[in-house]
Amino acid sequence: MNNEKYRKLTLWLIAAWFVFTLSASALHLFQTPPTAPPLPFGLAVLTPVLVFLAWFRISPGFRAFALSLNPGTLTMVQSWRIAGFVFLALYSYGILPGGFALPAGWGDVAIGVTAPLVSLKLASRSHRTAFIVWQILGITDLVTAIGSGTMSQIISRSQITTAPMTVLPLSLIPTFAVPLFLMLHIICIAQARRWQEPVHARGGEPLPSSAV
Repeated sequence: MNNEKYRKLTLWLIAAWFVFTLSASALHLFQTPPTAPPLPFGLAVLTPVLVFLAWFRISPGFRAFALSLNPGTLTMVQSWRIAGFVFLALYSYGILPGGFALPAGWGDVAIGVTAPLVSLKLASRSHRTAFIVWQILGITDLVTAIGSGTMSQIISRSQITTAPMTVLPLSLIPTFAVPLFLMLHIICIAQARRWQEPVHARGGEPLPSSAV
């Protein structure tokens, strides 16, 4: 299967995943009682990532396709995370708890604001370390948001909980957007790890980029 076929297959799978997540949210399948662990919600977040990691590992064709994608474009997609200001707004209105909304909101805004700069300036071999560090920070923000949201749902004794995140339209953020953003970070890190420092010829002159 060539890259074009993998591209079409991937787009169809993402579309099907979105429709499934939207339908499940509309049917309130992610909602659980306050005293119960949010298992359906957790499965919705983790399953797509685990499937992606397994496919990426066992399929050389899909892995080659993923690594062929433009890292600058993948990083630019993260600019959508500036929408994290919604969490801050909902916190100010007493709809979401601060233990979740503040770190998730400010973290997403920081990643979203810096994504265009990283995409245009750091997505290259010469900035390999900085590029990887930024991707790791993006993953850390996502993991922190999911972790704090889950813990708030389990241990919060306040009337303000993360329950609004399990219903539309907010439920699409953790069950679709977060796993997708996490996959893009993983692909970018895998790409950057393959970048090599310029190889120098015996005379001390750098070889052309086509030769490395």
